[in-house]
Amino acid sequence: MSTDGSPREIVKKRILKKVKDIPSLPQFVLLTLKKLDDERSSASDVANTLSKDQGLVVRVLRLANSAYYGIPRTITSVTEAVAILGYKTLRSIVLAASIYPYMSGSQKGYALDKGELWRHSLGVAYLSRYIGEKVGGLDLEELYLAGLLHDIGKIVLNEYVRYGYSIISKMVEEEAIPFTQAEREVLGFDHAEIGEIIIDQWALPEVYALAARYHHTPDDLPDEKASYRPVVDVVHTSNSICLMLGFGLGADGLQHYMSEKSLERLQLKDEIELLMSEAVNILYQLDEEIRSEEII
Repeated sequence: MSTDGSPREIVKKRILKKVKDIPSLPQFVLLTLKKLDDERSSASDVANTLSKDQGLVVRVLRLANSAYYGIPRTITSVTEAVAILGYKTLRSIVLAASIYPYMSGSQKGYALDKGELWRHSLGVAYLSRYIGEKVGGLDLEELYLAGLLHDIGKIVLNEYVRYGYSIISKMVEEEAIPFTQAEREVLGFDHAEIGEIIIDQWALPEVYALAARYHHTPDDLPDEKASYRPVVDVVHTSNSICLMLGFGLGADGLQHYMSEKSLERLQLKDEIELLMSEAVNILYQLDEEIRSEEII
């Protein structure tokens, strides 16, 4: 049994401290999001707040002008982006642009080179939105952000996985268990749990925290949170497809599985082969956008 002074407990405390040390989203970003939630705010109100960080403005405009949003002409200002895209879509773009700095580096513990965590997260976000369109009746921007945030826990757990990688990978191979289970047994946490804590700490909506927490284990979502099940199922399915196609495949792709129950709940069980084929084209287009720097 673990004691307070055991190596595992010491590691757990260090991990939690590192989570607490992650800065909150900048105040001007939070103020921008608040204005986007206020229907009384004008496009210029939102633009004036957001313009406090020119780097963020550039990233927002790159996203707004990406093929993903399909705008037929170039958007040159945030005010114009607000007017054309609407508050809900711009909210997604602002959040995406705000978390980019956290996810754009390398994550050596997960065998992810620079930019690969962001690439994988974008892939899951794109597929989540696409699957949401097929399923119908879901908030597509909510799915996009849930997909984008699902692996945020890796930014904290990366260095601990890096030092414990030989033990974790040996457990995965010899015991045929998922990487996340080996993470928990060695470190006391897995990246999904840490992701939930980070998103809660950033005071973002609960749906994103739950999608992060259960993106590997959707069938474990508590019954009292059943209203979030479609989002969790979509993000899980999108993540599984990306891993199966090797899109941003890191160490945690080892011994991964796709929940048949998620596919059944989404009524996609008979369409998985077609979905995989469609996903190849979607992810190829995403890579084209990334290479041309249309997306951050």
